[in-house]
Amino acid sequence: MKLEKLNDLYKQIATLTQGEYITGSGNVDAKILLVGEAPGAKEIELKEPFVGQAGKNLNEFLEILQIKREDLFITNVVKIRPHKTNEKTGRKINRPPTQEEVRLFSNILKEEINIISPKIIVTLGNTPLKSVMANNKLTIGAVHGQILEKDDLLIFPLYHPASIIYNQNLKETYLDDLNKLKKIINIDVFL
Repeated sequence: MKLEKLNDLYKQIATLTQGEYITGSGNVDAKILLVGEAPGAKEIELKEPFVGQAGKNLNEFLEILQIKREDLFITNVVKIRPHKTNEKTGRKINRPPTQEEVRLFSNILKEEINIISPKIIVTLGNTPLKSVMANNKLTIGAVHGQILEKDDLLIFPLYHPASIIYNQNLKETYLDDLNKLKKIINIDVFL
């Protein structure tokens, strides 16, 4: 039933976009919903969220939490690849999604959440946090590693795993937050 509802929902994406897109994937009965920002080139190519470098980061994330990818449902706020053209190389490079792109897909994300009905939503970075919480004033720096509630859902904001690549100072904070999440999952989600 959930899979049918998701497939019906994902048919709407084709009408919203003119390009390539990806949908959420994973266990439709997952207790943990992971929400990223938007797909990159590898995700579009392989039609799956969090593959390539993002997948490596996700694997480290899963190892620390001692859970398997099959235990999750993974999606993104924006279902298309936000990109711009590098003036020097002429190649497409990732960019943050615009507010309009986030708005375009916000109802689809809400419906994904309703269908999956997880016990906890883990947001990765500012865009997913703001979108899931429907609050553009929130910042990951202010609320990371804390349990938030929205519409009877538990939300656990994390820095995006890739952020520690660009800012090594975040690594210890990120690992501390993952250990907090591990305790929450062990207590609240799986028992």
